[in-house]
Amino acid sequence: MILLFLVIAAAALLLVLGFEMFLVLGVPALMVKEFFYGNLPDPVVVQKVLGGINHTTLLAIPFFILAAELMGQGQIARRLTGFVKAMVGHTRGGMGYTTIGGSMAFGSVSGSAPATVAAMARMVYPEMRAAGFRERFSLGLIVSSAETALLIPPSITFIIYGWMTGTSVAKLFVGGLAVGLTLGLAFAIMVAVEARRSGIERGTALSWGARLAALREAGWALGMPVIILGGIYSGYFTPTEAAAVSVVYAIFVEAFVFRELTFRKLFAVTERAAISTSIIFILLAMGGLLSYFITLAQVPAFITGFLESVNAGPIFFLVVVNVTFLIAGMFIDPNSALLILVPPLYPVAMALGIDPVHFGMIVTLNISIGMITPPFGLDLFVASSTLSKPVLSIVAGVWSFIATNIAVLLIITYVPGISTFLPWLVFG
Repeated sequence: MILLFLVIAAAALLLVLGFEMFLVLGVPALMVKEFFYGNLPDPVVVQKVLGGINHTTLLAIPFFILAAELMGQGQIARRLTGFVKAMVGHTRGGMGYTTIGGSMAFGSVSGSAPATVAAMARMVYPEMRAAGFRERFSLGLIVSSAETALLIPPSITFIIYGWMTGTSVAKLFVGGLAVGLTLGLAFAIMVAVEARRSGIERGTALSWGARLAALREAGWALGMPVIILGGIYSGYFTPTEAAAVSVVYAIFVEAFVFRELTFRKLFAVTERAAISTSIIFILLAMGGLLSYFITLAQVPAFITGFLESVNAGPIFFLVVVNVTFLIAGMFIDPNSALLILVPPLYPVAMALGIDPVHFGMIVTLNISIGMITPPFGLDLFVASSTLSKPVLSIVAGVWSFIATNIAVLLIITYVPGISTFLPWLVFG
């Protein structure tokens, strides 16, 4: 346990001091090597770093990131949101439901919460304010709804978790659909309550002709989730192949159908996607090294032995998991928390008979909460930059949503059927 605490403390200190992500995980890993495994040959370190990213499953990540950038800068995101608004925008609190549905729709083709915040914030914030929603609630809903991108497939977090644990990514995608819809429903209840409290009236419903027109306009955009999810669930694509197809489809639609994508825009989008991909792969590479040292230190065996000594079962263990991730999410980058905490905790979960898909849903929902939890929630800063709002204003709006997240987390944790029923139904 000294090893685990040393890694977490060093990573947290470097993150607070503002160091680059390579140092946040790299320095603690090298510290562990020098202090605990000084006789280990240096080439082993290089092998583990490279081995941390030498996996075909991870090829899906750069493709999904590039597809998300293409859609966020083009027409696909706008048309998906426009279609959702045409369907539910006239209801009491309709712009709130549009924000949730639009975030889910964009998340279903991007897998990235920060990309969803950046794409949705400019589109829906002015309309939410015009519809009568309070600023604090509007900011909180926009940031929190983007969490569904980590749960609604395809999800980059699921891909990383599947790579780390050997769990089927396709099963994680199916399970995430149910969990993402559950979280979206909880947010929709909050919108309904806020709409009544603020006295927001119903809007004028569009005619069915106008709704069909919105459907036609969004037809090519809706084709993206159909191709990705349909291909994966039917077994025609692997998640990695689906990610590659999503990029080709996005380029084709934006360049030749909507005629929005030029070579200059494509170059700029590709550059941003490459930077984002590099950051994630540096984390994965150093995380692979940390995982190796955690395994050498037999941290999972220590945790299992401790739980057995106090006669703790799955219920208590999952309480520990949730509390650990929630605290880590406050101080450590969520992806770093994933890479540091899953290697010691996953074997214990398996020893206690917890379904790997269920455990993946718990971990990912915790990661989602970490994305909006002060002081280091990444989505808070993305929203602040996108909307030119002070971070403190956004933080003030997320507290009620964090409470709702925790309530949903408890439900997902102790009602495993929500996570496992659809994977069992689809894959048996």
